[in-house]
Amino acid sequence: MAEDLILTNVTKRFGSFVAVDDLSLTVPQGAFFALLGASGCGKTTTLRTVAGLEEPTSGTIRLGDQDITTLRPYRRPVNTVFQSYALFPHMSIKDNVAFGLRQRGIKDVGKKVLEMLELVQLGSFVNRKPAQLSGGQQQRVALARALVNEPQVLLLDEPLGALDLKLRRQMQIELKRIQTEVGITFLHVTHDQDEAMWMADTVAVMDKGRIEQLGAPTDIYEFPTSPFVSNFLGQSNLFAAEVTGKSGEDITLTAHGERFAAPTARARATEGRVWLGVRPEKVRLAEPGQDPPAEHNQVRGVLTDTCYAGVSTEYLLKTPWGQEMSVFSANASAGEPLAEGTEVVAHWYPPHSFVLDRPAGEGDEVTQYAADPLGVAP
Repeated sequence: MAEDLILTNVTKRFGSFVAVDDLSLTVPQGAFFALLGASGCGKTTTLRTVAGLEEPTSGTIRLGDQDITTLRPYRRPVNTVFQSYALFPHMSIKDNVAFGLRQRGIKDVGKKVLEMLELVQLGSFVNRKPAQLSGGQQQRVALARALVNEPQVLLLDEPLGALDLKLRRQMQIELKRIQTEVGITFLHVTHDQDEAMWMADTVAVMDKGRIEQLGAPTDIYEFPTSPFVSNFLGQSNLFAAEVTGKSGEDITLTAHGERFAAPTARARATEGRVWLGVRPEKVRLAEPGQDPPAEHNQVRGVLTDTCYAGVSTEYLLKTPWGQEMSVFSANASAGEPLAEGTEVVAHWYPPHSFVLDRPAGEGDEVTQYAADPLGVAP
Protein backbone atom coordinates (compact mmCIF):
# COMPACT_ATOMS: atom_id res chain seq x y z
CA MET A 1 0.00 0.00 0.00
CA ALA A 2 1.44 3.37 -1.03
CA GLU A 3 1.83 5.93 1.75
CA ASP A 4 3.22 9.41 2.39
CA LEU A 5 6.97 9.99 2.27
CA ILE A 6 8.00 11.67 5.54
CA LEU A 7 11.39 13.23 6.28
CA THR A 8 11.86 14.32 9.89
CA ASN A 9 14.76 16.55 11.01
CA VAL A 10 17.04 15.18 8.29
CA THR A 11 20.58 16.57 8.36
CA LYS A 12 23.44 15.54 6.11
CA ARG A 13 26.98 16.75 6.73
CA PHE A 14 30.08 16.24 4.63
CA GLY A 15 32.83 17.10 7.10
CA SER A 16 32.14 20.66 8.24
CA PHE A 17 29.79 21.37 5.32
CA VAL A 18 26.07 21.04 6.03
CA ALA A 19 24.35 19.99 2.79
CA VAL A 20 20.90 19.38 4.31
CA ASP A 21 20.04 21.27 7.48
CA ASP A 22 17.38 19.84 9.84
CA LEU A 23 14.89 19.35 7.02
CA SER A 24 11.36 18.12 7.76
CA LEU A 25 9.05 17.43 4.86
CA THR A 26 5.96 15.38 4.02
CA VAL A 27 5.35 14.37 0.41
CA PRO A 28 1.73 13.19 0.10
CA GLN A 29 1.09 9.85 -1.60
CA GLY A 30 0.32 10.36 -5.27
CA ALA A 31 1.74 13.90 -5.42
CA PHE A 32 3.99 15.37 -8.09
CA PHE A 33 6.38 17.16 -5.76
CA ALA A 34 9.34 19.32 -6.85
CA LEU A 35 12.45 20.30 -4.91
CA LEU A 36 13.60 23.52 -6.58
CA GLY A 37 16.86 25.30 -5.98
CA ALA A 38 20.23 26.36 -7.30
CA SER A 39 23.25 24.07 -7.45
CA GLY A 40 24.53 23.34 -3.96
CA CYS A 41 21.25 24.08 -2.18
CA GLY A 42 20.86 20.49 -0.92
CA LYS A 43 18.06 19.25 -3.17
CA THR A 44 20.01 16.39 -4.80
CA THR A 45 21.50 15.32 -1.46
CA THR A 46 17.95 15.18 -0.07
CA LEU A 47 16.91 12.98 -2.98
CA ARG A 48 19.92 10.71 -2.48
CA THR A 49 19.05 10.19 1.18
CA VAL A 50 15.57 9.06 0.14
CA ALA A 51 17.08 6.72 -2.46
CA GLY A 52 19.51 5.27 0.10
CA LEU A 53 22.56 6.49 -1.82
CA GLU A 54 23.47 8.74 1.13
CA GLU A 55 22.83 8.03 4.80
CA PRO A 56 21.60 11.01 6.83
CA THR A 57 23.87 12.26 9.59
CA SER A 58 20.74 12.53 11.69
CA GLY A 59 16.98 12.38 11.26
CA THR A 60 14.58 9.78 9.88
CA ILE A 61 12.96 8.91 6.55
CA ARG A 62 9.71 6.97 6.50
CA LEU A 63 7.16 5.67 4.03
CA GLY A 64 4.04 5.73 6.11
CA ASP A 65 4.90 3.75 9.25
CA GLN A 66 7.95 2.06 7.68
CA ASP A 67 11.30 3.53 8.70
CA ILE A 68 13.60 3.27 5.66
CA THR A 69 16.41 5.50 6.96
CA THR A 70 19.02 2.73 7.08
CA LEU A 71 17.62 0.32 4.49
CA ARG A 72 19.89 -0.60 1.58
CA PRO A 73 18.82 1.08 -1.70
CA TYR A 74 17.60 -2.17 -3.30
CA ARG A 75 15.34 -2.86 -0.31
CA ARG A 76 13.52 0.47 -0.57
CA PRO A 77 10.28 0.72 -2.55
CA VAL A 78 11.71 3.61 -4.57
CA ASN A 79 13.37 3.94 -7.98
CA THR A 80 15.45 6.74 -9.45
CA VAL A 81 15.59 8.24 -12.94
CA PHE A 82 18.84 10.13 -13.56
CA GLN A 83 19.76 12.79 -16.09
CA SER A 84 22.31 10.41 -17.64
CA TYR A 85 19.69 7.72 -18.54
CA ALA A 86 22.15 4.94 -17.48
CA LEU A 87 20.86 2.47 -20.10
CA PHE A 88 22.80 -0.66 -21.06
CA PRO A 89 24.01 0.04 -24.62
CA HIS A 90 24.35 -3.65 -25.61
CA MET A 91 20.78 -4.54 -24.57
CA SER A 92 17.56 -4.01 -26.49
CA ILE A 93 15.00 -1.56 -25.18
CA LYS A 94 12.88 -4.49 -24.01
CA ASP A 95 15.77 -6.02 -22.07
CA ASN A 96 16.72 -2.69 -20.53
CA VAL A 97 13.22 -2.28 -19.14
CA ALA A 98 13.07 -5.90 -17.98
CA PHE A 99 16.45 -5.77 -16.22
CA GLY A 100 15.16 -4.91 -12.74
CA LEU A 101 12.40 -7.52 -12.88
CA ARG A 102 14.83 -10.26 -13.88
CA GLN A 103 17.22 -9.24 -11.11
CA ARG A 104 14.39 -9.93 -8.70
CA GLY A 105 13.89 -13.41 -10.18
CA ILE A 106 10.71 -12.65 -12.12
CA LYS A 107 10.71 -14.77 -15.28
CA ASP A 108 7.49 -13.87 -17.10
CA VAL A 109 8.21 -10.20 -17.81
CA GLY A 110 7.08 -9.76 -21.41
CA LYS A 111 3.56 -8.48 -20.82
CA LYS A 112 4.53 -6.06 -18.08
CA VAL A 113 7.47 -4.67 -20.06
CA LEU A 114 5.29 -4.08 -23.11
CA GLU A 115 2.66 -2.32 -20.97
CA MET A 116 5.31 0.06 -19.65
CA LEU A 117 6.70 0.76 -23.12
CA GLU A 118 3.18 1.47 -24.36
CA LEU A 119 2.71 3.86 -21.42
CA VAL A 120 5.76 5.86 -22.53
CA GLN A 121 4.68 5.55 -26.19
CA LEU A 122 7.59 3.32 -27.27
CA GLY A 123 5.72 0.05 -27.84
CA SER A 124 7.06 -0.28 -31.38
CA PHE A 125 10.70 0.17 -30.31
CA VAL A 126 11.12 -2.99 -28.22
CA ASN A 127 13.98 -4.48 -30.28
CA ARG A 128 16.01 -1.33 -30.84
CA LYS A 129 19.20 -0.48 -28.98
CA PRO A 130 19.60 2.77 -26.99
CA ALA A 131 21.95 4.23 -29.61
CA GLN A 132 19.11 4.03 -32.16
CA LEU A 133 16.90 6.33 -30.06
CA SER A 134 16.82 10.08 -29.55
CA GLY A 135 17.66 11.61 -26.18
CA GLY A 136 13.99 12.04 -25.34
CA GLN A 137 13.22 8.44 -26.27
CA GLN A 138 16.10 7.18 -24.14
CA GLN A 139 14.75 9.15 -21.20
CA ARG A 140 11.36 7.48 -21.70
CA VAL A 141 13.05 4.07 -21.62
CA ALA A 142 14.74 5.02 -18.34
CA LEU A 143 11.35 6.08 -17.01
CA ALA A 144 9.71 2.80 -18.10
CA ARG A 145 12.55 0.81 -16.51
CA ALA A 146 11.91 2.58 -13.19
CA LEU A 147 8.11 2.33 -13.33
CA VAL A 148 8.01 -1.36 -14.26
CA ASN A 149 9.20 -2.17 -10.73
CA GLU A 150 6.07 -0.50 -9.31
CA PRO A 151 7.86 1.72 -6.79
CA GLN A 152 5.91 3.62 -4.16
CA VAL A 153 7.99 6.71 -4.96
CA LEU A 154 9.74 7.62 -8.21
CA LEU A 155 12.74 9.91 -7.72
CA LEU A 156 13.63 12.17 -10.65
CA ASP A 157 17.09 13.76 -10.49
CA GLU A 158 17.22 16.55 -13.10
CA PRO A 159 15.88 14.01 -15.63
CA LEU A 160 15.39 16.51 -18.46
CA GLY A 161 18.56 18.54 -18.02
CA ALA A 162 20.34 17.04 -21.04
CA LEU A 163 17.50 17.73 -23.48
CA ASP A 164 17.07 20.76 -25.72
CA LEU A 165 14.37 23.29 -24.90
CA LYS A 166 11.65 22.02 -27.26
CA LEU A 167 12.18 18.37 -26.34
CA ARG A 168 12.31 19.26 -22.66
CA ARG A 169 8.88 20.89 -22.93
CA GLN A 170 7.48 17.81 -24.66
CA MET A 171 8.90 15.56 -21.96
CA GLN A 172 7.44 17.76 -19.23
CA ILE A 173 4.00 17.17 -20.71
CA GLU A 174 4.70 13.44 -20.98
CA LEU A 175 5.97 13.14 -17.40
CA LYS A 176 2.87 14.90 -16.06
CA ARG A 177 0.60 12.65 -18.14
CA ILE A 178 2.39 9.49 -17.00
CA GLN A 179 2.32 10.53 -13.34
CA THR A 180 -1.41 11.15 -13.58
CA GLU A 181 -1.98 7.75 -15.20
CA VAL A 182 0.12 5.66 -12.82
CA GLY A 183 -0.83 7.64 -9.72
CA ILE A 184 2.42 7.08 -7.80
CA THR A 185 4.42 9.72 -5.95
CA PHE A 186 6.96 11.62 -8.07
CA LEU A 187 9.70 13.50 -6.21
CA HIS A 188 11.40 15.69 -8.78
CA VAL A 189 14.65 17.63 -8.27
CA THR A 190 15.27 20.56 -10.60
CA HIS A 191 16.93 23.98 -10.81
CA ASP A 192 14.50 25.01 -13.60
CA GLN A 193 11.75 27.22 -12.19
CA ASP A 194 9.53 26.86 -15.28
CA GLU A 195 9.83 23.07 -15.11
CA ALA A 196 8.81 23.02 -11.45
CA MET A 197 5.80 25.28 -12.02
CA TRP A 198 4.76 23.42 -15.17
CA MET A 199 4.63 19.94 -13.67
CA ALA A 200 4.48 19.97 -9.88
CA ASP A 201 1.44 20.07 -7.62
CA THR A 202 3.67 21.27 -4.79
CA VAL A 203 7.03 23.03 -4.93
CA ALA A 204 9.60 23.32 -2.13
CA VAL A 205 12.11 26.12 -2.79
CA MET A 206 15.43 25.23 -1.15
CA ASP A 207 18.44 27.32 -0.18
CA LYS A 208 21.44 26.42 1.99
CA GLY A 209 20.00 23.04 2.92
CA ARG A 210 16.68 24.40 4.14
CA ILE A 211 13.23 24.90 2.66
CA GLU A 212 12.56 28.59 2.16
CA GLN A 213 8.93 28.15 1.09
CA LEU A 214 6.63 25.26 0.27
CA GLY A 215 3.26 25.30 -1.45
CA ALA A 216 1.37 25.27 -4.72
CA PRO A 217 3.31 27.01 -7.53
CA THR A 218 0.65 29.71 -7.85
CA ASP A 219 0.76 30.48 -4.11
CA ILE A 220 4.55 30.75 -4.01
CA TYR A 221 4.69 32.83 -7.17
CA GLU A 222 1.93 35.25 -6.20
CA PHE A 223 2.90 35.63 -2.53
CA PRO A 224 6.54 34.74 -1.85
CA THR A 225 7.89 34.71 1.70
CA SER A 226 11.28 36.28 1.06
CA PRO A 227 13.33 38.26 -1.49
CA PHE A 228 15.20 35.06 -2.34
CA VAL A 229 12.03 33.16 -3.23
CA SER A 230 10.55 36.12 -5.10
CA ASN A 231 13.52 36.14 -7.45
CA PHE A 232 14.17 32.42 -7.69
CA LEU A 233 10.67 31.38 -8.65
CA GLY A 234 10.15 33.98 -11.34
CA GLN A 235 11.45 37.54 -11.13
CA SER A 236 10.40 40.50 -9.00
CA ASN A 237 10.96 44.21 -8.68
CA LEU A 238 11.72 44.96 -5.02
CA PHE A 239 11.81 48.50 -3.62
CA ALA A 240 13.14 49.39 -0.18
CA ALA A 241 10.16 50.98 1.55
CA GLU A 242 8.70 52.07 4.90
CA VAL A 243 5.13 51.42 6.04
CA THR A 244 3.48 54.76 6.88
CA GLY A 245 -0.02 53.69 7.88
CA LYS A 246 -3.24 52.02 6.82
CA SER A 247 -6.08 53.01 4.52
CA GLY A 248 -9.05 50.67 4.64
CA GLU A 249 -7.82 47.20 3.69
CA ASP A 250 -4.50 48.56 2.38
CA ILE A 251 -1.25 49.62 3.95
CA THR A 252 0.41 52.78 2.70
CA LEU A 253 4.13 52.99 2.05
CA THR A 254 6.83 55.37 0.94
CA ALA A 255 9.84 54.36 -1.13
CA HIS A 256 12.49 56.84 -2.25
CA GLY A 257 10.08 59.72 -1.73
CA GLU A 258 7.21 58.10 -3.68
CA ARG A 259 3.91 56.89 -2.20
CA PHE A 260 2.49 53.42 -2.76
CA ALA A 261 -0.28 51.14 -1.52
CA ALA A 262 -0.60 47.37 -1.10
CA PRO A 263 -3.27 45.09 0.36
CA THR A 264 -2.74 44.16 4.01
CA ALA A 265 -3.62 40.58 3.01
CA ARG A 266 -0.57 40.50 0.71
CA ALA A 267 1.85 41.89 3.30
CA ARG A 268 4.15 39.66 5.37
CA ALA A 269 5.07 42.75 7.41
CA THR A 270 2.71 45.64 8.13
CA GLU A 271 4.99 48.12 9.87
CA GLY A 272 8.53 49.43 9.73
CA ARG A 273 11.10 48.52 7.08
CA VAL A 274 9.82 46.39 4.21
CA TRP A 275 10.36 45.40 0.61
CA LEU A 276 7.58 46.45 -1.75
CA GLY A 277 7.39 43.94 -4.59
CA VAL A 278 5.67 43.59 -7.94
CA ARG A 279 6.17 41.04 -10.74
CA PRO A 280 7.35 42.54 -14.07
CA GLU A 281 4.37 41.18 -16.02
CA LYS A 282 1.95 42.99 -13.67
CA VAL A 283 3.40 46.37 -14.62
CA ARG A 284 2.20 48.54 -17.51
CA LEU A 285 3.98 51.41 -19.25
CA ALA A 286 2.39 54.77 -19.98
CA GLU A 287 4.09 56.58 -22.84
CA PRO A 288 4.44 60.38 -23.02
CA GLY A 289 0.99 61.93 -23.28
CA GLN A 290 -0.74 58.98 -21.60
CA ASP A 291 -2.09 59.22 -18.06
CA PRO A 292 -2.12 56.04 -15.96
CA PRO A 293 -5.10 55.44 -13.65
CA ALA A 294 -4.82 57.69 -10.58
CA GLU A 295 -5.30 54.79 -8.15
CA HIS A 296 -2.33 52.85 -9.57
CA ASN A 297 1.11 52.75 -8.01
CA GLN A 298 3.42 54.74 -10.26
CA VAL A 299 7.15 55.04 -10.95
CA ARG A 300 8.59 57.46 -13.48
CA GLY A 301 11.72 56.57 -15.36
CA VAL A 302 13.67 56.22 -18.58
CA LEU A 303 13.97 53.03 -20.65
CA THR A 304 17.57 51.82 -20.69
CA ASP A 305 17.22 48.45 -22.46
CA THR A 306 14.75 46.57 -24.62
CA CYS A 307 14.60 42.86 -25.44
CA TYR A 308 12.07 41.56 -27.95
CA ALA A 309 11.30 37.96 -26.90
CA GLY A 310 8.46 37.03 -29.27
CA VAL A 311 5.51 36.68 -26.92
CA SER A 312 6.60 39.72 -24.95
CA THR A 313 8.99 42.62 -24.91
CA GLU A 314 11.10 43.01 -21.79
CA TYR A 315 12.10 46.51 -20.76
CA LEU A 316 14.55 47.87 -18.23
CA LEU A 317 13.48 51.16 -16.68
CA LYS A 318 15.87 53.37 -14.68
CA THR A 319 14.10 54.98 -11.75
CA PRO A 320 14.87 58.50 -10.44
CA TRP A 321 16.81 56.93 -7.54
CA GLY A 322 18.99 54.88 -9.90
CA GLN A 323 17.43 51.43 -9.47
CA GLU A 324 16.61 49.40 -12.57
CA MET A 325 13.07 48.06 -12.84
CA SER A 326 11.91 45.24 -15.15
CA VAL A 327 8.68 45.38 -17.13
CA PHE A 328 7.32 42.57 -19.34
CA SER A 329 4.88 43.81 -21.96
CA ALA A 330 2.84 41.29 -23.97
CA ASN A 331 3.15 41.71 -27.74
CA ALA A 332 -0.60 41.64 -28.26
CA SER A 333 -0.49 43.93 -31.29
CA ALA A 334 1.88 44.67 -34.12
CA GLY A 335 4.26 47.55 -33.72
CA GLU A 336 7.78 48.44 -32.76
CA PRO A 337 8.86 48.22 -29.12
CA LEU A 338 9.43 51.48 -27.29
CA ALA A 339 12.87 52.93 -27.94
CA GLU A 340 15.63 53.22 -25.37
CA GLY A 341 15.68 56.69 -23.83
CA THR A 342 11.87 57.01 -23.83
CA GLU A 343 10.50 58.63 -20.67
CA VAL A 344 7.65 56.52 -19.34
CA VAL A 345 5.53 55.90 -16.25
CA ALA A 346 5.49 52.33 -14.96
CA HIS A 347 2.23 51.67 -13.14
CA TRP A 348 0.36 48.77 -11.58
CA TYR A 349 -2.82 47.95 -9.71
CA PRO A 350 -2.06 48.02 -5.92
CA PRO A 351 -3.46 44.49 -5.29
CA HIS A 352 -0.72 43.19 -7.60
CA SER A 353 1.85 44.32 -5.02
CA PHE A 354 3.26 42.18 -2.22
CA VAL A 355 5.18 43.25 0.86
CA LEU A 356 8.07 41.39 2.54
CA ASP A 357 9.92 42.03 5.78
CA ARG A 358 13.21 43.95 5.48
CA PRO A 359 15.31 43.23 8.57
CA ALA A 360 17.51 45.92 10.06
CA GLY A 361 20.65 44.44 8.53
CA GLU A 362 19.38 44.80 4.96
CA GLY A 363 19.94 48.05 3.11
CA ASP A 364 18.26 49.55 0.08
CA GLU A 365 20.04 47.39 -2.50
CA VAL A 366 18.44 44.21 -3.87
CA THR A 367 21.15 43.15 -6.30
CA GLN A 368 22.05 40.21 -4.07
CA TYR A 369 18.65 38.72 -4.86
CA ALA A 370 18.26 39.69 -8.49
CA ALA A 371 18.07 37.17 -11.30
CA ASP A 372 19.18 38.15 -14.77
CA PRO A 373 17.51 41.54 -15.48
CA LEU A 374 16.00 40.30 -18.70
CA GLY A 375 14.43 37.29 -17.08
CA VAL A 376 16.93 34.51 -17.74
CA ALA A 377 17.06 32.32 -14.65
CA PRO A 378 20.48 31.50 -13.21
